[in-house]
Amino acid sequence: MSASDFYALSPLLLLAGSSVLIMLLIAVRLSHRIIQISSLLLFAISLYSTVFTADILPYRIPPLLIFDGFSSFITALIIFSSLVVNILSYVYFDEKEESPKEYYVLLFLCTLGSCVLAISNHFVSLFLGLEILTVGLYALIAYLRGRNHSIEAGVKYLVLAAFSSAFLLFGMALIYLETGTMNFSEIGERLRTVDNIPVIFITGLGMMLVGVGFKLAIFPFHMWTADIYQGSPAPVTAFIATASKGGMFAVLFRFFASIQGFNFPEIITILSVVAIASMLVGNLLALRQNNVKRILAYSSIAHFGYLFVAFIPRNAISLEAISFYLLSYFITTLTAFGIVTLLSVRETDAEDIGRYKALFWQHPILACVLTASMLSLAGIPLTAGFIGKFYVLAAGLQGGFWLLAIILVLSSVIGLYYYLRIITIMFSKEEHAEIIEKKAHPGFYVASSAALVILTFVILLLGIYPDAVIKLLGGFSMS
Repeated sequence: MSASDFYALSPLLLLAGSSVLIMLLIAVRLSHRIIQISSLLLFAISLYSTVFTADILPYRIPPLLIFDGFSSFITALIIFSSLVVNILSYVYFDEKEESPKEYYVLLFLCTLGSCVLAISNHFVSLFLGLEILTVGLYALIAYLRGRNHSIEAGVKYLVLAAFSSAFLLFGMALIYLETGTMNFSEIGERLRTVDNIPVIFITGLGMMLVGVGFKLAIFPFHMWTADIYQGSPAPVTAFIATASKGGMFAVLFRFFASIQGFNFPEIITILSVVAIASMLVGNLLALRQNNVKRILAYSSIAHFGYLFVAFIPRNAISLEAISFYLLSYFITTLTAFGIVTLLSVRETDAEDIGRYKALFWQHPILACVLTASMLSLAGIPLTAGFIGKFYVLAAGLQGGFWLLAIILVLSSVIGLYYYLRIITIMFSKEEHAEIIEKKAHPGFYVASSAALVILTFVILLLGIYPDAVIKLLGGFSMS
């Protein structure tokens, strides 16, 4: 391994090594507090290591991996999301009867799998990263063994993920049969030599989209989302909504860019239908929910439909629009699920919307933080979500996809209802539901609250002054 290879792979090596180190700390029988703090430091070091790759970009480790501005950004975003989830995890798991120490090993491995997806340029690395991510998620989702719905969610995800992986593998096999290669760039070169897309290739691509669609929870592969979000521990739900989906969306975008799939009308039509259905179905299903986790689950379907509005045109600003939207969505979603985590108690998560009645009068800071995240998810001006949606809308209009842009605006109006409903309930003056304050480990509780306040500040900063981040994203490229 050359020095450049080592620098490029340093975030992945640190994540893999961290999981082993945490296992050794568990064997020494150290306390949960020490293991959590150690995990936090290791995540911070892994995040900092992504800076090392800036001087050597773009860089390839053939034939499996590719490092460029986009992949490095997504890798850093995934590790940052895991770091925030780690901060929130102590106050959540320390009160549970299950030993929380192994949780951090699984979190490192899932983060590693998602990062491998983000830098994949080959079917082998894609599937390897996907399996590392998915196998860890099986255990994380069902980690609270004392809750029946948590076990149910884990079994559902296990069965459905196995089916989706089978579709993905068979699709890869068909594409390999037609092109004779599993490298993204080489597949694109083979397609450029033919006048019409082979039927076997279209079939394989369709089966791959089934597998990818399940991981991203887009229509019509979205039915698992609400049950898994509700059954998973709150910090795990935050990870599923952000880091696990970010890696898969990044590899999907790279694959389509490499094969120039945006130039084929048949593929564009299929993706447009999926995007429109995801935007409408996600928002409509969220309207009648009384469970905050399920509301955020269905809204995530719509948000990835919005991302496809910038994904499909593949024009000059698509890469910037996707990067900024993922940044704003990750930060906002982590903030929202962070509030759910802090308000959760030993027996249940704070998922019922009635638990948030008059929250402002008991926990004004937490209510304001959740309000900012809901406004950002709704795309209200002066928040990061507004700039993200504006960017996505601009990418769609620049590509001439007027129908997608119109559906985005209309579905966003529908989404306003359930976001504002949560805000209205929090600021109502009715008698509030009893919310048990976190008594144990107040220092960790304050630290988690401070982290969410900082994220809220970033949400507002990106909405008021996005120029610096936009300028940074404008320098990204995809090799």
